[in-house]
Amino acid sequence: MPIRCKAAVLRKSGAARPFAQSMPLSIEEIELEDPHPSDVVVKIAGAGLCHSDLSVINGDRPRPVPMVMGHEGSGEVVEVGAAVTDVKVGDHIIFQFSASCGRCRRCLEGRPQVCERAAATKGAGDLMSGGSRIKSASGERVSHHSGVSCMAEYAVADRGSIVVVDKSLPLADAALFGCAVMTGVGAVINTARILPGDSVAIIGLGGVGLNGILGAKLGGADKIIAIDLEDSKLGLARQLGATHTVNARDADAVAQVREISNGGVDYAIDLAGTIPAMNTAYAITRYGGSVVTAGLSPSTAQFSFNQGDLVSQEKSIRGSYMGSCVPVRDIPRFISLYQQGRLPVDRLIDGRVGFDGLNAGFDKLQDVKTVRQIFVPGA
Repeated sequence: MPIRCKAAVLRKSGAARPFAQSMPLSIEEIELEDPHPSDVVVKIAGAGLCHSDLSVINGDRPRPVPMVMGHEGSGEVVEVGAAVTDVKVGDHIIFQFSASCGRCRRCLEGRPQVCERAAATKGAGDLMSGGSRIKSASGERVSHHSGVSCMAEYAVADRGSIVVVDKSLPLADAALFGCAVMTGVGAVINTARILPGDSVAIIGLGGVGLNGILGAKLGGADKIIAIDLEDSKLGLARQLGATHTVNARDADAVAQVREISNGGVDYAIDLAGTIPAMNTAYAITRYGGSVVTAGLSPSTAQFSFNQGDLVSQEKSIRGSYMGSCVPVRDIPRFISLYQQGRLPVDRLIDGRVGFDGLNAGFDKLQDVKTVRQIFVPGA
C-alpha cells in the first residue's frame, strides 16, 4: 500500500534570506509509491543538515524541483522489494548518498562511490532502477535528493543506497556516518592515505571538516593544522585533536601554516568547498605534497593554478567524493571506532530540529553558527 507522510519539499532554489521568512522548504503531505523489486522503505530516525543540502536550497548547485530534501540519514526498514533478500524488516540502516550498481567500470574497479549509473540517476532526481517514487498530494512528480530524500517521515530508496548497522547504535545520531563521517574521515584516510608522522592541514571546520581532524588524528599525523574563519570552531578542533590552529582571516595565514609545518604541509585537505579555501590549500602545500578537496563549491566556480609550479614542485590535486569510501566496508569500521571512543563524532552534534525548525536550521548553517544539526521527524 502506498504511504502518505510528511516531508520537507523544496519547490524553488535560491530563495531570499532569511529562510525562516522565505520558507524555501515547504512541509507537505506526500505519497510514496510501493517499492520496486530492488527498493526498500525506511522509517526515518534522523537526518543531518548538511552543506550539500544547503547548496541545493540556496541555488549553488541546482537540482530538479520539486524535491524532497535530505541525503545524510538513518532509519528502520519497514518494507522490502521482492528482489531484496539480504535486508529484512526491522533492520537499522544508514543511507549512503551514492548508490552503486556493481556492474559499471568504476564499481568493478572497487570505486562504487563514483558509480557512473548512480551519477546519471541522481542528477535526474531518480532512483537507481529509474523514476521517482514520490508524488505530491495533487499527484505531481517529486524528485529524490541523491537517491535518498530523508527529510521526511518515510523514504523509498534503492537497496544499494543503504548499509545495515548494529542496532546498539543511537539511530538518529547515526545519520552522521552517512555523509559527514565518510566524507571527512575518508578524505584523509582513503583519498590522501596519510601516514604516521605526516603534516596535515584541514581547511573548513564544519561537520565534515571536524571529521577530517578526527581522521588525521586516527591516521597518526604529527602536525594537524586546523584552518577556519571562526575562533569557536578552531577551539573545538583543538579539543578533537588539532595540534595547531590558524584563523583564515589573518593576513599572514599562509605564512603561519608554512612556518608551523617547516615549509608547507604534506597534505592540505579542503573541506570548505570554496575557491579561497582551495587557493589556501595550494599555497600551503610543500614540494611533493598533495591537495585533496572534498568540498563542493558552486557549480559555476573555477579553480586555477600555475601549471609550471605544479610540475616543478611535483604537487598533486585530487578530488575526493564521499571520502573515497566503499560504504559497506567503511561505515561499519567507522562505527566500530566510534564505539571504541576513538572517533567521537557525537561531539559534533549541536542541535536537533523537527519539521518546523528546518528552514531556520539552514539559516544557522548558512551563517556558520552550527556544526551539525539533526532533523528528527517527531521533534
